[in-house]
Amino acid sequence: MSEIVRIKLKGKEIRPHKSVVSPELAARNVLTNSPWDFVDLWMKKEKQKNALFYWNQARVFHEASKGLPTQSAPLLHYYSFMNAVKALLTAKGIKFKEYHGVASHNMRNPASKISLTNEGIKIKQNGILPSLSLYYGELEQAKMFSLQELLFNLPYIHRTYCLTYPSQTDMFIPIKDAEFVVNKSIKQAYFRAKLSKDFSTLQVINRLPPAFIQDTDKGVIRSSATVSFSRPGKPTAADINNLVSLHKVLRHDLQYINGTQTLWYIKSKTSGPKRISKLPSTLTLAAMHRLSELSRYKPLELDSFLSGQKNWLLSEFIQQAPNQFFDEIASEITGHQFLIPNVRAAT
Repeated sequence: MSEIVRIKLKGKEIRPHKSVVSPELAARNVLTNSPWDFVDLWMKKEKQKNALFYWNQARVFHEASKGLPTQSAPLLHYYSFMNAVKALLTAKGIKFKEYHGVASHNMRNPASKISLTNEGIKIKQNGILPSLSLYYGELEQAKMFSLQELLFNLPYIHRTYCLTYPSQTDMFIPIKDAEFVVNKSIKQAYFRAKLSKDFSTLQVINRLPPAFIQDTDKGVIRSSATVSFSRPGKPTAADINNLVSLHKVLRHDLQYINGTQTLWYIKSKTSGPKRISKLPSTLTLAAMHRLSELSRYKPLELDSFLSGQKNWLLSEFIQQAPNQFFDEIASEITGHQFLIPNVRAAT
């Protein structure tokens, strides 16, 4: 009998979770086309009156953004995102300064034409965005980034990025059969997964971040770290806490794309723009803030962006960001995972 067994809680196999900080590992997935109503009901149940106010504000801005042209949408997207983050921080009892915490950062000389490489942002010491970063426990020390760097580090538009820049190697490595297991003989739990077929090479293994290493089986990777896990069949509270702690550490390099099924990726090391040690929610908020400022104060510059060679990348970001962002924030608020209902044959 194998000494390596899958970890189960209440009969459910434990896999990576969308919530980084406080995942409800044993909870069933919430099947819905939109997380808005579920979070609304959750906040009412938890008596989170102030958080609910911000959540409803986010929803109003989101609804108002629908149907707007790409040049105008970033302004309402940003205010919707910002209020969703305020709802999260309020629900978690985290105090924050009532200002953005991010500003524009001009990275070009006066004679240069605006581009993704020289249009940037600077993260401030206090405010909503730095508070979100603090909530996640992000370790990135740099404060200034170009729009190109921000977009490069987002998994949900990474394929678009690589098609826009054909020489770019994929940074996000697709994985499958991701799970948490325990070695019964030494009572240590860890994460393991299979690399997608096209990425199961030594070159990819060599690009893994320090949090992951190759397992003994070909094409299988695992977490470098392990945690104590005393009772695989009936985990103790300490076992679950240890697993949640390991999961939080791994999630900084283990990221997902939302959809009818959740697609998981390892954020690898590769050449190209800077690899930013921040989670997609923080990066999305920062990038949308800059685009919202351009939409409001410099619409001709934004139009130049959207009419240029990289217009598809920017358009995809503006279109794809809302569903992904709200899925991430809703999961953080409630600890639940949301999946879009999908029709499947009975088994």
